[in-house]
Amino acid sequence: MWWFGDFVKDFLAIWIVLDPIAAVPVFMALVADYDERTRAQIAGGSVIVALAVLVFFIVAGQLVITAVGVSLRAFTIAGEIILFLFAVDLVIGETRPPSIDPRRSSPLQLAVYPMGVPTLAGPGSMLTVMLRTDNSRISLLEWVHTMVAVVFVLAITYGLLRSAGVITRLIGSGGASILRRIMGMILAAYAVTLVLHGVADWLNLPPP
Repeated sequence: MWWFGDFVKDFLAIWIVLDPIAAVPVFMALVADYDERTRAQIAGGSVIVALAVLVFFIVAGQLVITAVGVSLRAFTIAGEIILFLFAVDLVIGETRPPSIDPRRSSPLQLAVYPMGVPTLAGPGSMLTVMLRTDNSRISLLEWVHTMVAVVFVLAITYGLLRSAGVITRLIGSGGASILRRIMGMILAAYAVTLVLHGVADWLNLPPP
């Protein structure tokens, strides 16, 4: 059952960086003037856009990095540092809806930006899926784990977006803020662990 433990790690890492809970208030702010059917279309479109972007980074992200001549080890350590900064922003930053007027945007436009990118498929999630599918050290099974974890997290995200009104009433803005900061702390610890592993690998030291 070791493979199940690896899948759980992938799932938790992707859940934290996508942070579906934090996407709920942003979604509600954007779709407040739309009817229920249009809200469902925006929620579905957002998840599809995010899935397409993340699958691209899983499949071709490493090839792009290699093509431009960037060392994968350097990119990995840099990505992990960025993940840490992303986590710090989750902990001490403020969640604000993107500066956009929903009344002047079509549902498709809102699904692509700002919901699909960067609210769901942001820099943190792009880097995470690419780092967790490094072809030089990740097996095919672990690659599949990451792909399946992305699908699962986005499926749950769709359910949360469709239930956004109920969730907002239940936990309120304060509850969403608390959850966001807890997830940020977990991600910060995870990012520091990855940085230590990356540096240890670079210097040929035992794993921390």
